[in-house]
Amino acid sequence: MSTEDKEWNIDNYKKTFSGRAQLQPAIFNKLSDCKWHCRDCAGKDIDSKQYAGGGGIQGLQRGTKNRPGLVIVTDNAICSDCHELKTCDRWTGEFKKSNSASGIPKKLQKAIFEHYSYTDCIEQRVRQAHELVIDHRFPMERWGNVEDSNPVTMTDAEIEEKFQLLKKDAAGNHNLLKSRACERCIKTNKRQYPLGIKFYYEGNEDWPAGCPKEGPEAKKGCIGCGWYNFNAWRDALNKEISKANEVSY
Repeated sequence: MSTEDKEWNIDNYKKTFSGRAQLQPAIFNKLSDCKWHCRDCAGKDIDSKQYAGGGGIQGLQRGTKNRPGLVIVTDNAICSDCHELKTCDRWTGEFKKSNSASGIPKKLQKAIFEHYSYTDCIEQRVRQAHELVIDHRFPMERWGNVEDSNPVTMTDAEIEEKFQLLKKDAAGNHNLLKSRACERCIKTNKRQYPLGIKFYYEGNEDWPAGCPKEGPEAKKGCIGCGWYNFNAWRDALNKEISKANEVSY
């Protein structure tokens, strides 16, 4: 039985968490009253600074192959714990279709690292594998469904189409920056831009008219954004700078 066919409620949803899971069950317990909870209070209660990330709120929103996503709204509201106006999250009590990642086999991970020579795409520095994140170019929040499998036989062209490498070290987490930019894009329909440089190699700041916000066709709306493909963005920007220099001479 698929997650869409099953009748979901709080009790059977809780049973989907594995024995190793700690963060998401704690957050779900907090949100299961369907009241507003600010991230400061909720994060302290479960002793986590990653409350909003993929292991927390985002992960619950996406769901998994065995668990539906949750409809969670985020807004400035009065927290039911501290009674102050803060950024809060509230589960509406509704479940939605999962759009989770399928996982990347270790053999494929190694192939991706080697394809990009262990080099992050923004700073162009060679790094250790533990300082790199394999990033899906197309943000999961826009998938609209569970990801297709990632076969270990993916070609170089398929790797280029789907993944890029971002840094994650003591000095910063570019994957987190990208996630926040994509969230703002989804919320505002205004495409974001890295490094404060408002440039697009295709299109402009506005999400393209007629382009769906989620599903496979939504990928067209991401093309041209630096966060979607930083290498293509940098190459196009350098070409524009070269053209400008030629004109100035």
